[in-house]
Amino acid sequence: MILTGTEIGRQRDRGALTIEPFTPAQLNPVSYNYRLGSTLRTHRAAVIDTHAEHGLEEFDIPATGVVLEPGRVYLGTTVEEIGSNLFVPSLIGRSSLGRLGVFLQFSADLGNVGSCHRWTLEIKAVQPTRIYADMIAGQVTFWATVGAGLGYAGHFGRINEATIPPAGLLAAAR
Repeated sequence: MILTGTEIGRQRDRGALTIEPFTPAQLNPVSYNYRLGSTLRTHRAAVIDTHAEHGLEEFDIPATGVVLEPGRVYLGTTVEEIGSNLFVPSLIGRSSLGRLGVFLQFSADLGNVGSCHRWTLEIKAVQPTRIYADMIAGQVTFWATVGAGLGYAGHFGRINEATIPPAGLLAAAR
């Protein structure tokens, strides 16, 4: 079951999910608008080898924005820390950006229960497009789970443990 925008706000207020910083005006009927952080990373190698390590070039997005080059994958982050020990977050790009040929989260849109952090965003443009730090880039939805959960024990679940409410508080939120 997907949470409505009103329920996302209510569950956040109860401590059952994290969106920080939070702006009520960014709530939608069944999602919350997340913003693009101020730094991008990209591979500069002419050929990417899946069996090799590749360094990333990192740069800040200036106030005047940055033009994305077609055919290149950029990695950004959300401004917001997003997660929950009770609900599954799913991040997608905005359709308004998709209509411009800018695609976000095209392979890794599903989060895990128990993971809370600033999310890495996959960004690709099919034509030169200027983007800006702090712009609304996509939407996050939250889904209720059914059945016994395994829990997320991966790297990203430990990044911001202090921002995830204790499990006892989360159980009371249901």
